[in-house]
Amino acid sequence: MTTIQTVGVCGAGTMGAGIAIVAARAGYRTVLYDTNTKALERARGQTAAFLAKSVERGKLTQEQVDAAMAGYKTTDKLDGLAECDIVIEAVFENLAVKQELFGKLNEVCPEHTLFASNTSTLSITQIASGCGREDRVVGMHFCLPAQLMKLVEMSPGLNTSDTTFAAAWAFCEALGQKPVKTKDAPGFILNYFLVPFNNDVIRLIEAGVAEPADIDRAIKAGLGYKMGPCELLDLIGLDTQVLLCDAFYGVTHDPRCAAPPLLHRMVAAGHLGRKSGRGFFTYDSDKMYGA
Repeated sequence: MTTIQTVGVCGAGTMGAGIAIVAARAGYRTVLYDTNTKALERARGQTAAFLAKSVERGKLTQEQVDAAMAGYKTTDKLDGLAECDIVIEAVFENLAVKQELFGKLNEVCPEHTLFASNTSTLSITQIASGCGREDRVVGMHFCLPAQLMKLVEMSPGLNTSDTTFAAAWAFCEALGQKPVKTKDAPGFILNYFLVPFNNDVIRLIEAGVAEPADIDRAIKAGLGYKMGPCELLDLIGLDTQVLLCDAFYGVTHDPRCAAPPLLHRMVAAGHLGRKSGRGFFTYDSDKMYGA
C-alpha cells in the first residue's frame, strides 16, 4: 500500500486552497499547483491568515501552524508535483481538462503516486480513462469549505483497484476527515440533492418570492443549516455553479439541474460571488471563509 508523505493539490481556487490547508494542517508536506501565480500568492496568504485564526480560537498551537507552513509549498510548474505520493485534482468541472491534466501527471509522477479527483458531478471512470494508471485513480470529493467541513465522498471508478481505494480511504482518515463510500454516479450523494436545490433557490429569487438574505435566514432557522444556500453559492462561485449545472444536466437531463437564466445573467455581469466581491451579497475582503 502506498505510504503517503507528500500531497499535491492541483488548483489554487477556493476548493484547492482549502484542501491544501487540510493536508498541511494534518502534517503532510503539501504542494499546491496552479498556472496562475497570483492565485498561488492569494492562497498562501489566505492559508496563513486562516491558520493564524485557528491559533486564536485554540484549534491549533503556534508550533503546529509553523510546522504546517514550513511544509507548505506552491508551484506553477507541473513537475513541481514529481515527488508527491498522492495528487488531488481540484480544477474546474470540465471532463476534457481533467483528463488532460491526469495524462500529463502520469508522465510527471512516479509509478506509485495515487491520483484523486475532487469532482462533484463527473464520472471518476471517465476522468481516469486513458490517463495511464486507471487503477490508481479515485474520487475524493471534499465539501466546501474544505478547511472546515469534514465529509469526503470517496468513489471508486470501475478500474480503481481495491488497494488504491484502501490507501486513499486511510489517507482521508489520517487527514482527520470523515469518508463516506459512494458509487461512481452523477452528483454522488450531496450534489445529487444540492445542485437542483441551489437552482431552485435561484429560481425563487428570480420569481421575486423572497430576497437572498431572507431565503438564507429561513433555511438556517428552519432546517438548521450553518450556511444559507446563497452564501454557499457565493462561496462556490456562480461561474462554478454554471459548470456544475452543465456537467450534471448533461448526464441526468433533469430540468432542475439546468442553470437558471438569472445565474447566466449574473455570471455575464461579473457577479461571481466572493471571488469577485459581489454575488447575491457583496464582500469587501478576500479572506478565506472561517479566517
